[in-house]
Amino acid sequence: MNAITFDRRTLLLGGLAFALAPGARAAALPGESIYHLSATLVDQNGQRFELASRRGQPLLASMFYTSCQMVCPMIIETIHATLKALPRADAAAMRVLLVSFDPARDTVPVLAQTAAARGCDARWTLARADEPTARAIAAVLGIQYRRLDSGEFNHSSVIELIDGEGRIAAKTAKLGAVDAPFLKAIRRAREAAA
Repeated sequence: MNAITFDRRTLLLGGLAFALAPGARAAALPGESIYHLSATLVDQNGQRFELASRRGQPLLASMFYTSCQMVCPMIIETIHATLKALPRADAAAMRVLLVSFDPARDTVPVLAQTAAARGCDARWTLARADEPTARAIAAVLGIQYRRLDSGEFNHSSVIELIDGEGRIAAKTAKLGAVDAPFLKAIRRAREAAA
């Protein structure tokens, strides 16, 4: 089995190695930061980026696959509703990252088409990565998934708030409606970042 798993110790050791490396950033990442993971992704515009490039501001993150007919569209709609429930300035500053765990089918054109069809504006990044990288991202986010014989996926349905330093600040599994405690956590994270 090629699944990559990361625990807090792995992330901490990775953070120490990063901090000791020549040219390390001036401010070291906290040990539990997801940004310790070296992960290259490609967005819906075909642009390559590093996961750690999202450092600096709060982020709503989840994983999905575009051919999903039920839960994944609900994840997207729940994020839209959550953003709409925020004060205008907070909503404008929030960023969203959805990473596909179906890189074979979720090509750049498919991601672009999905972003347009689902009303995802410039705040949204729909991304893909190779299979090992998608597994590693799922591990640091605590998202589980497996491919079924039908080609569909059985997966966790969670939206996570990642703070500016890459720590998971809050999460919700409530879909189809705004989760009030999660919304409060987003507002706190935005205030802390301001």
